Amino acid sequence: MRLKTSVATSNPTKVALYRRKASHRADACLNHYHFIGWLRGISPIVIFLLWEWYGRNTNPILFTYPTAIVRAAIDMIADGTLLVALSQSISVLAIGFMLGVLGGIALGLLIGRSTVAAALLDIPITALYVTPMVALVPILVLWFGFGTSAKVVVVMLFSIFPVLINTMRGVREVDPQLIEVVRSFCSTEYRLWIDLVLPSSLPFIMTGIRLAIGRALVAVIVAEFYTAISGLGYLIVSNAHSFQTARVFVPIVVLMAVGIISTGLLEVAEARISPWRYRHK
Repeated sequence: MRLKTSVATSNPTKVALYRRKASHRADACLNHYHFIGWLRGISPIVIFLLWEWYGRNTNPILFTYPTAIVRAAIDMIADGTLLVALSQSISVLAIGFMLGVLGGIALGLLIGRSTVAAALLDIPITALYVTPMVALVPILVLWFGFGTSAKVVVVMLFSIFPVLINTMRGVREVDPQLIEVVRSFCSTEYRLWIDLVLPSSLPFIMTGIRLAIGRALVAVIVAEFYTAISGLGYLIVSNAHSFQTARVFVPIVVLMAVGIISTGLLEVAEARISPWRYRHK
């Protein structure tokens, strides 16, 4: 500030030059953001045009194109099959995902803070995490049947481990010096969790939840492939068996939309829960 004041009083020409350079930098930054926004807007249009052209010149049994998918989606909405299957898949996804997130956070906090719990649960959790969950689906269907229970358990198992591992890592990454400072002020264990451990772990927890969303969507479809009696996975299988490729793509596009919307909602929630992470961006 002193330097600017001395420049302003000593040489007005330098001040004008400094302001002009700042204005140029601001304009360049604005143009860069406009260019990035233009690229983001144009890339889906180019992809859809190429897809439309290639799909129209391909055997319709093997591939399809966007306008055919839109027509199939309108037909499936009109006859009610898409909305019924979507509601069935969303209910399974919501219940299984919430159970996985809550269980992952609870276990992650416990293992992150307790050395006894870590010693007891570390090996079993690692063994389950590295096990391909798809291999367990037939067994889970055998145990829980072909109804909603088996699908919920599959979604929960797919989504619990990213949350658990990231939460555990977040708790262990809390600065020990900060913990000593909090304890030096005679803080209770409850205040230690509320004021330090949970806020410090929150970015890791949100990262785990983001990773869990993608795995939960995969789990819903895998479970519905095995049960094959309801949901979007059932629509994919049944339409694939009758070689209706456009109708096969409709549930896939819907799942993409669900994933994008879920990720966007998580980003909004993260910005509200931990606003300090976005202040310097």
